Amino acid sequence: MTDLSKPYRGGLVGKTHQFALTVYFEDTDTAQIVYYANYLKFMDRARTDMLQCVGIDHAAVHIEGGGAYAVAEVNIRYLRSAHVGDDLLVLTELREVRAASIRVHQRVMRGAEKLAEAEVTAAFLTPQGRPQRQPRDWMDTFNSLVVQEG
Repeated sequence: MTDLSKPYRGGLVGKTHQFALTVYFEDTDTAQIVYYANYLKFMDRARTDMLQCVGIDHAAVHIEGGGAYAVAEVNIRYLRSAHVGDDLLVLTELREVRAASIRVHQRVMRGAEKLAEAEVTAAFLTPQGRPQRQPRDWMDTFNSLVVQEG
């Protein structure tokens, strides 16, 4: 029996985080095609889930005044459209870890078909919005998951 006290979480397969979702009517435009900005939301959910999956509670750190991640740059390419009822998988790979940021590669997949892909840089910021070093243990965790490009 499924444990309903715990929400769905994605997980790591090797160094790739996988996050599943279904397209609902609210995700689409009048043609029932996923609205382009919603791919960014899907990717954001996947990145947040990846952090939780590796034991990083960035929301708690933010609440305690320790900082938070903010997207500093996104380069996204849309390849195909998703539709109402499609089951999607967001694949996330860490590509680079710097003192105050991470860069990830994300793909939105429908089965073996790639719908969108993006390079996302997330900066770790103080509560005042200035870059700051990420916690050392987070950087160690991230460095263990970096996937080389190519």
